[in-house]
Amino acid sequence: MPTLYGHPMSGNSYKVKLLLSLLGIDYEWVTVDLLKGEHKQPKFLSLNSFGQVPVLVDGDVVVADAQGALFYLAHQHNDTWLPKDPVAMANVIRWLSITTGEVRQGPESARLYHLFGAKAINIERATEKATFILDQLNQHLSAHTWLVGETPTIADVAVFPYVALAPDGKIALSPYPNVLAWVERIKHLPGFIGMRSIEAPIAD
Repeated sequence: MPTLYGHPMSGNSYKVKLLLSLLGIDYEWVTVDLLKGEHKQPKFLSLNSFGQVPVLVDGDVVVADAQGALFYLAHQHNDTWLPKDPVAMANVIRWLSITTGEVRQGPESARLYHLFGAKAINIERATEKATFILDQLNQHLSAHTWLVGETPTIADVAVFPYVALAPDGKIALSPYPNVLAWVERIKHLPGFIGMRSIEAPIAD
């Protein structure tokens, strides 16, 4: 059984929890108390010398990165979430890069500023970046049900959390109807779980 080290308020921790749930994989959850600095202690640094959550441990395998954990889990357990076609896989990797670029610089940074008081962040720049990526995402989803291909992939799981959490950073999603529709599609996937500010739909 894999073990996931993370924090319940971390969107990056959540995306790995989400994929584990979507895949129906049992796992052990270990909370790393970021406020107490547990991520900077030797025990945790032995797993990830960068001192960042999440970390996925699966037997002797340690994956110290959210996007890497998504790739690993999809490859190990259900490759429908990671297409084998090289063009489709390249597009998935592109969205993983966007997650660590524009999404991180935009809605994720705005959330850190407003929810956690990260005043070192330039909130004007973060808001501008958020508007840019949400515009791009809304345009892409005007012609696509999922980010890559005809079924959901780890690209959707990677991009979803901080987009859905954008209101925490005072970024409204109402101007982006295609994004909102995509968010709802993800929420209705079998095995979906939520987190704070991302409510799971009520079962019929």
